[in-house]
Amino acid sequence: MGRTARADLKEYAVWDRTTRWFHWINFVAVLGLASLGTVILYAGPLGVGDGGKTALKTAHVLTGYVFLVNLLWRIIWGFAGNRYARWKAVLPFGRGFIRETREYISGFMGGNAPGWLGHNPLGRLMVGALLAALLTMGGTGLILAGTDIYYPPFGGSIKAWVAEDHSKLEEIKPYSKVNVNEASYKEMRDFRKPFVQVHGTLFYILLAFIFAHVAAAIITDVKEKNGIISAMFTGWKVFDRKPVDHE
Repeated sequence: MGRTARADLKEYAVWDRTTRWFHWINFVAVLGLASLGTVILYAGPLGVGDGGKTALKTAHVLTGYVFLVNLLWRIIWGFAGNRYARWKAVLPFGRGFIRETREYISGFMGGNAPGWLGHNPLGRLMVGALLAALLTMGGTGLILAGTDIYYPPFGGSIKAWVAEDHSKLEEIKPYSKVNVNEASYKEMRDFRKPFVQVHGTLFYILLAFIFAHVAAAIITDVKEKNGIISAMFTGWKVFDRKPVDHE
């Protein structure tokens, strides 16, 4: 679908409303998670007590639930959305992808990059990396939520693991030793350590990915002038020639 913008330009519909909502909800959720995570990381030097840590971690987990529900909805939408929202057009797979990537890089370096309505080949690589990092962060985050402040979906099982008396699981609270078996608690914390390491390392990797994503969007928008940034608000891009992925 296209409409005339100027005599030499044409607007094309690309990002549907659901895709745009996902993008901005994800942006706000990740920003909130990163901010809360940073404060939690430096809670000791900041003088935050156990009660404050529990409140911060609770807010972090609740924000994480919003993030994961939104991400799950996007995964489903990748099978039900419009052509440019579908995984075939989003992930770096498919016949001809390597050729398209070479052509795009060559054209971009020469100042004549092929116009893409959806994600260009390099954008698809970035989306694939971001999606893998976000899914891993979400999965490890759920495990940490259960092993730290006993939140769903694993909190009940973790309480049962560390409990002295399984009939009084409700007595088990974060930062409390009431009804907690010391040996079982140590086993649980040892089990938790690899997930902490992965989650913590990915935090910095994800920040780098986000910085690269934003920088690439700005550079592409300035160089190609097709409205790649404004399209995430309006749903439309503008081109002076037919995009290669337009039917």
